[in-house]
Amino acid sequence: MKSEKPVPVGLLVLLAFAAVVGLVWYAAASDLALQNFFLPRQEAIRRKTFEESKAYNQGMVQELQNMQWDYTQADEKGKEALRSLILHRTADYDLDKLPENLRTFVEDLREESQHSETN
Repeated sequence: MKSEKPVPVGLLVLLAFAAVVGLVWYAAASDLALQNFFLPRQEAIRRKTFEESKAYNQGMVQELQNMQWDYTQADEKGKEALRSLILHRTADYDLDKLPENLRTFVEDLREESQHSETN
């Protein structure tokens, strides 16, 4: 019978270290994959919650009221710039959340914008 040589301790330590590093790397990669899957969904929920908040909607109303006042005081070039800004800000905003006078103001700006595009 042939006698077997014992495995050197250094090799065992190196293999154990490599196994631990491999497990840590696998856990980190798995965590990253899970984050890539769940974080966009969490962010979408957070964004939707924010947009439905009272503070966001009150801020939007206040900002639009200020821009409406500026619009009434502006010259033609200023009105063009403000119209563009207001339409951009309200492009994906639910106008039903606005008071009637602001909703009418934004709708009128949209009509003006469509008329100026067709001419």
